[in-house]
Amino acid sequence: MISPADRASGIAALLHHFELEEFCNKNVAIKANFNSADPFPASTHPDTLKPLFKALKKVDSHIVLAERSGMGQTENVLNTLGIPSLLSEYNGDFIVLDSLRKDQFSRFRGEHWKQGFLLAQVFLDADCVISTCCLKTHRFGGHFTLSLKNSVGAIAQYDPETGYNYMQELHQSPHQRKMIAEINAAFPCNLVILDCMKGFSTMGPEQGNVIEPNILLASADRISTDYVGVSILRHFGTTPEVEKGKIFEQEQIKRAVELKIGAQSADDIEIIPLDKKSEKFAGKLEIL
Repeated sequence: MISPADRASGIAALLHHFELEEFCNKNVAIKANFNSADPFPASTHPDTLKPLFKALKKVDSHIVLAERSGMGQTENVLNTLGIPSLLSEYNGDFIVLDSLRKDQFSRFRGEHWKQGFLLAQVFLDADCVISTCCLKTHRFGGHFTLSLKNSVGAIAQYDPETGYNYMQELHQSPHQRKMIAEINAAFPCNLVILDCMKGFSTMGPEQGNVIEPNILLASADRISTDYVGVSILRHFGTTPEVEKGKIFEQEQIKRAVELKIGAQSADDIEIIPLDKKSEKFAGKLEIL
């Protein structure tokens, strides 16, 4: 955790504490948060991606950003936010999941999914996966959208063969938050960067009450990331759904724990502040 003067120095400082050799000469799939063309904190800030891309190129990674937007046409969303041109600066590619054929997905069961779900093969074929997510609540049933929820954009909206609408099923199901966790069990994630410089403490995912924690987080654990993210939302005051109960009882996190995606209890989570400001902030967070 760090409270930086700017994103570039903050991301660089966070990455210094991870083994970037893990990404050396590897194919790295990036799952950013481009659900809509709305600017940060609705979407991943380009200044979060730039230092990440720069660090990956230094170790000769091949970068592929794969995305499916839920609120708008994916290619239009990416173009509006300038992502293709940014990727070209680092010889990276992008894949629009809406255009993929059936053989470019793999089907996973998911206990609470009626027909399972289709995960884009790019996330399975990659040597490493990195998720860049934002700090937001989710008014359409997810309750919050952090690293676990970010993975929803890695699966198909429609079955390319049958036309079945997986997103309609997800958003109409009383098990939505459990289904979100089950997507994450289908593929590993090597690194998560959660941008909490600003966030939405209400509504979400594309609008809401703006808060300014001025914090950046990095972790190799999606459960730990979401745990701390929920703690930050609670610190600023958030929705009744996110405020309710112990954090490990939040359905996304509880189901992810059952699936052994990451940390199993609060005892497994350690916040490591990298500066005085983040150390002071971490001391104010609810850790239960």
